[in-house]
Amino acid sequence: MTMRYMDEFRDAELGRALAGKILGAVEPGRHYKVMEVCGGHTHSIYKYGIDDLLPENVELVHGPGCPVCVIPMGRVDDGIALATENDIIFTCFGDMMRVPGSEKTLTEAKADGADIRMVYSPLDALRLAKQQPDREVVFFAIGFETTAPSTALTLRRARAEGVTNFSCMCNHVTIVPPLRALLDSPDLRLDGFIGPGHVSTVVGCRPFEFIPEDYGKPVVVAGFEPLDILHAIRMILAQLSDGRCEVENQYSRVVPYEGNPAALKVMSEVFELRPHFEWRGLGFISQSALKLSDAYAELDAEQRFGVPGVRVADPKACQCGEVLKGVIKPYECKVFGTACTPEHAIGTCMVSPEGACAAYYNYGRFAREKELV
Repeated sequence: MTMRYMDEFRDAELGRALAGKILGAVEPGRHYKVMEVCGGHTHSIYKYGIDDLLPENVELVHGPGCPVCVIPMGRVDDGIALATENDIIFTCFGDMMRVPGSEKTLTEAKADGADIRMVYSPLDALRLAKQQPDREVVFFAIGFETTAPSTALTLRRARAEGVTNFSCMCNHVTIVPPLRALLDSPDLRLDGFIGPGHVSTVVGCRPFEFIPEDYGKPVVVAGFEPLDILHAIRMILAQLSDGRCEVENQYSRVVPYEGNPAALKVMSEVFELRPHFEWRGLGFISQSALKLSDAYAELDAEQRFGVPGVRVADPKACQCGEVLKGVIKPYECKVFGTACTPEHAIGTCMVSPEGACAAYYNYGRFAREKELV
């Protein structure tokens, strides 16, 4: 059956049929734990009630694939310092505005007088720099490989057009190193992975081959509609039942197995790997983030202005780290839904539209009450 329209991927009858196939594939007495790496999957799971269609012994665990969630407090503090200590226009995406630093958010720094502005793309920041040639404009870049090409293309355009008052504070991260760190963790047992669809549109499926090869876990790269996710779970269980272990591409209508060569080429031109980078909840991970290459060093805000390089421990009450590692569910955090809400977040997982805590808060309250009974 060929699907052409969005509502076909949300067909309730087909969803129930897939749920029946999943039920028929489980082994009696066996408990399955499958990690959906991307926060976009987490929100779809709770928005559409996918977890309610699954057998009790198929458990979905949330991973570190939310780009805002993994930013440590120290990098937020560095951004605030950059915005407040220099006469610049500091730009960032909207969800980054509310991420807590050690003392305040970027929104609160803006209220205190810093010129901090929300943009929808790095090109918006570049356009602002051209409109205000007498002001320095900094773009606070975040995201996995999904958003890195747009940053790279903007930096390439800035240099080609001779825009000298534009620079970038780069916080782009890569998906493979944190997954390897999770798999090396002794306190997490997983049976398979729902691979991140957005990242895979850029990097393809090949980078995830180390998971079946080195760790013996199946991976299915999936789309974000309800039937995509159910189909991916069915494919993982089929691999486990057949004794297979490989990377499969459920999202082939969007994701080429080898990735997007044009995007990968511009990324390799503009960026290089950092020796190490701090992740919220995961600590420092080697070669897990990007910085501007030597060829683009003049557009690096950290070199142009300097940043303090702050390291800050997460608040003791916040358990975002455990949520990002899949060790606990959001409702098991002591401050979930009480001291920590989307309006007044303590941790990043409650701020981001892809955060697991925000998904539980917005869609999972009844599920939470059911699980706590």
